[in-house]
Amino acid sequence: MINRVEKLSLLSEMIAFAISDSSLKNIEYNFLLGVAKQLGITREDFDYLIDHPIDYKHLKSHSERIVQFHRLVLLMNIDGEITQQEIVKLHNFGLRMGLNHESINKVLYLMDSFPNKIVPPDVLIDIFKVQYN
Repeated sequence: MINRVEKLSLLSEMIAFAISDSSLKNIEYNFLLGVAKQLGITREDFDYLIDHPIDYKHLKSHSERIVQFHRLVLLMNIDGEITQQEIVKLHNFGLRMGLNHESINKVLYLMDSFPNKIVPPDVLIDIFKVQYN
C-alpha cells in the first residue's frame, strides 16, 4: 500500500495534468475528488493541492504505477476533448513513472477502439503484463 505522501503526490500529478489545458473543468474536478476519496484524502487537502502542488514521488510498485497511468488515461478522456499535447504529456508521465514505452504506445493506440476511448482495466493490465514479463 502506498503512503500518504505518495497519495498526495499522485493527486498533485493528476491535478497538474488536468490543469495543463489552462483550467480545471468541473467534470475533471469531480473525477479527481472521487480519486482523492478513494485514496483517503480529505476534500480540504485535495483543494489545497490545487494551489500548492507537491513534488513527484516515484511509486515503487509497478502495479501502482499502472493504476496511476490508467487514472491519467481516464482523466484525459473524461471531458471528451483530447489534444495532441495531452497525449504527449500522458506519454511522458508514463515514461517518468518507469512504464514501458511500447506498452504506453499500445494503450494510446488502442484507446480509439474502445467506447469513449476508455481502455478497460483488464486490457490495460494485460498490455503492461506482456512487457513486464
